[in-house]
Amino acid sequence: MFKLLFLSTPVGFLGSGIGGGVELSLYNVAKILLSRGHQIQVVAPASSVLPEIPIIEIAGNLQISAQSQERDTPICLPPNSVLENMWDYARQVQTEYDLIVNFAYDWLPFYLTPFFHRPIAHFITMASLSTAMDQIIQKIYAQFPQTLGFYSKVQAETFGIGDKGRYLSSAIDLSLYEFCNTPESHLAWCGRIAPEKALEDAVAACDQTGVPLKIFGKIQDPQYWQKICQDYPNAPIEYVGFLSTDELQRHLRKSRALIMTPRWVEAFGNVVIEALACGVPVIAYRRGGPAEIIEQGKTGFLVEPDDVMALVSAIERLDEIDRLSCRISAETHYSLDALGDRFEAWFKDIIAIA
Repeated sequence: MFKLLFLSTPVGFLGSGIGGGVELSLYNVAKILLSRGHQIQVVAPASSVLPEIPIIEIAGNLQISAQSQERDTPICLPPNSVLENMWDYARQVQTEYDLIVNFAYDWLPFYLTPFFHRPIAHFITMASLSTAMDQIIQKIYAQFPQTLGFYSKVQAETFGIGDKGRYLSSAIDLSLYEFCNTPESHLAWCGRIAPEKALEDAVAACDQTGVPLKIFGKIQDPQYWQKICQDYPNAPIEYVGFLSTDELQRHLRKSRALIMTPRWVEAFGNVVIEALACGVPVIAYRRGGPAEIIEQGKTGFLVEPDDVMALVSAIERLDEIDRLSCRISAETHYSLDALGDRFEAWFKDIIAIA
């Protein structure tokens, strides 16, 4: 059994939703490994909450998220940085653990890797967003190739790593998601409400078709949200809010489909497998992780990126999808047991050669 120290994202406390899919990924990995007898300690910003999982809360100012910055923005830390404080804590206690696991998409943990006595496993949770991050990831890959893990092949390719990476995918606790074969008439959109998620495309498609759209997620950019409301004043949309997993699946399972409209390369797309687990087909742009999850014409439709009319056409074909096929796909590929097997094998390989 391993003693593992998990370091969370520094852009928001766990439970805030600001960390996006990485919050769910960290929780699910910790949950399945704890159930297998491994010892896990999570280090995260103050106010973080994870059910039944111990957390060391670290005070400090939050880091600005990478997706809100320009590609060539210099690396910087705020005064009293929570990122710096978290990794200083890890440095002090490192000898108590077999492995440190980094869930933060930030430059500092990669830079610190050669200076730690304990190995650091980096689960890279986003695709390429900045030149500085690309360079440090490639540098650590050259020195410690076994320590880098990715959600998907398409994500790793954005760093020039491609077939050589370790692909860990994602998973959910399927027992928390109830299958629904009798949906209501509305569609769903779920994610951080920010420009790179291109919510306006889903709104435009529903505005054209007249099909209601329920929107779930954290309003990360209020001005962006206000502009969408102003640009589409008569669109049949409803903002439901940022919900817990249980509340989300209660709403999501009743949807005819989930629409995903990323303007950037999604590393994976946890909400895709959450939808499939409920029997909800997914319409997504053929961009990033969703393109590796959705089975065309079976569990949803992949359409050309940034093409609203393609979304409209896919919405009109939803009756072709068997919702039970969606649930079966989630059960086959994205169970917590499968995720646990992949992460255990990865950690074992890193520790064996450390």
